[in-house]
Amino acid sequence: MLTDQQKSDARRYAGYPMQGDVTLDDRRDTAWGWVAPLIWQTLNHRLNSLRPEEEVTMTNFLTKIAGLETDVLSSTENLDTAQAAVWVHNKDEVTDRMRLYRLWRRELCGFLGVPPGPSLGSGGISLARG
Repeated sequence: MLTDQQKSDARRYAGYPMQGDVTLDDRRDTAWGWVAPLIWQTLNHRLNSLRPEEEVTMTNFLTKIAGLETDVLSSTENLDTAQAAVWVHNKDEVTDRMRLYRLWRRELCGFLGVPPGPSLGSGGISLARG
């Protein structure tokens, strides 16, 4: 069974807000995913009822995404240096790493069978008239 921290990370990586003092159970949650015709289950229910082999996959996802998140944060250390000797900074490094980080977070949503949460957005291009 996943730990509370792993469930919290899974919700966050899937793009959903923190739980706070909201009770998560099979009747209410911050994310709903379509399971079968006329049947809805919560993200929390999915996280609490993983099969053993799914739990292994879930743990691998969480480990991979945590590493990608760390990589994004670490890449900001070089923002003040454009070039050092023969090394040249990739000006798109943070953007590239964020893109990969978000991609894996969306893959997690697909594995869990829930739509990406609000912090992941729609994943497409949006236009605004102003």
